[in-house]
Amino acid sequence: MLPVIALVGRPNVGKSTLFNRLTRSRDALVADQPGLTRDRQYGVGRLGSRPYLVVDTGGISGEREGVEVLMDRQVRLAIEEADHIFYLVDAREGLAGADEQIAAELRKTGKPITVVANKSESLDKDVAAVEFHALGLGEPVAISAAHGRGVKPLVNQVLDTLPPADEAPEEEGGGIQIAVVGRPNVGKSTLINRLIGEERLVAFDKPGTTRDSIRVPFEHEGRSYTLIDTAGVRRRARINEAIEKFSIIKTLQAMEAANVVLLVLDAHQGISEQDATLAGHVVDSGRALVVVINKWDGLQSDERERIKSELERKLPFLSFAEVMFISALHGTGVGHLMEAVDAAYGAAVADLKTSDLTAILEQAVMEHQPPLVRGRRIKLRYAHQGGKNPPIIVIHGNQTDAVPASYQRYLVNRFRKAFKLWGTPVRIEFRTGDNPFKGRRNKLTPRQQHKRRRLMKHAKRK
Repeated sequence: MLPVIALVGRPNVGKSTLFNRLTRSRDALVADQPGLTRDRQYGVGRLGSRPYLVVDTGGISGEREGVEVLMDRQVRLAIEEADHIFYLVDAREGLAGADEQIAAELRKTGKPITVVANKSESLDKDVAAVEFHALGLGEPVAISAAHGRGVKPLVNQVLDTLPPADEAPEEEGGGIQIAVVGRPNVGKSTLINRLIGEERLVAFDKPGTTRDSIRVPFEHEGRSYTLIDTAGVRRRARINEAIEKFSIIKTLQAMEAANVVLLVLDAHQGISEQDATLAGHVVDSGRALVVVINKWDGLQSDERERIKSELERKLPFLSFAEVMFISALHGTGVGHLMEAVDAAYGAAVADLKTSDLTAILEQAVMEHQPPLVRGRRIKLRYAHQGGKNPPIIVIHGNQTDAVPASYQRYLVNRFRKAFKLWGTPVRIEFRTGDNPFKGRRNKLTPRQQHKRRRLMKHAKRK
């Protein structure tokens, strides 16, 4: 699982600025779920030597009420799930009495803590940190989250002390890894029980820790799979989904460990903001996706049309994913669910040949030229595959950093249709430089040249 870094501190010490710096985002994803405070923010850290999760626990005043807020159940959950805590203080204001009170409470957690003296851009690094030695939490580190000063070395230093994350295994290791995610009470546990068979659950009826998701291997039609259950597997008699724990951290970790994600939604509840947030996390993770609309049985035709309309309106960015309408309790539609999983995984790990990618790119550019930039046309020369799960298509050319988002979406749609990449996000990376394949076109065999011409004609007809 990805390591977790929690950001803690008084209000206005720069936690949100550091969060956005670490996640390379302009604004944070907010969990709008009953039972979760709205000022807690979650994201995947992208600044540093490897990925990790970042949690901003919100501002703590340091007064008696503020300390009680620190020990609130939800804030405590975030701290308990963290592998390391960044305790932010304001280097310009210096040491405050509230800082000492918060430090005393944080010390009780037993977690590794780094005191981060933020807003030090106008101060000498050593001077900015010196008085925070009095907190007794080790060597303080001076940074400027707003300007990026000292942030990357700080993160890499901490990541070096944390255990490496498990990579998503290949299919041969334990079958296709499937994360089942969704809000409480949408039927995740019931679906898992249906997929693996209730008689199998006794062996896996063990409580997980707050950090661990439970892995359940099973077979379907001779193929191996592993379910990653973020809710914990239980026998149906013990399921009480109304009080089922919900942790965004656990869900994000499960996504990172999976090959395919089943996003379970409740047809009776409709599509909520939290569903949209979870869906955004799935797309951001790059994992293949199947959307599962549960509790479909018993709905009237007008209610079914309403849910379909909500899907298109609230989750338009999931148009690449197959939507399955099922009843986990009665088994309706569940039999075809694994076919959708197989198809999504197949698209995510598809091999895409350079000649085929380049032919589709050339045809796309021919039909719709990129825009002009300062009077010069953006030139896109050739494409090749840069990765799998999700498929990454690397496009080389000139002025590629100026390709607008709308044109990028156009290219994604062209590649998706040409290679039938349904069920998986598709990412495009642009690079500017010389073409290392220059001059190789004439070295194609007659068969390769024929295939290239056939692909371009096929794309033109479409």
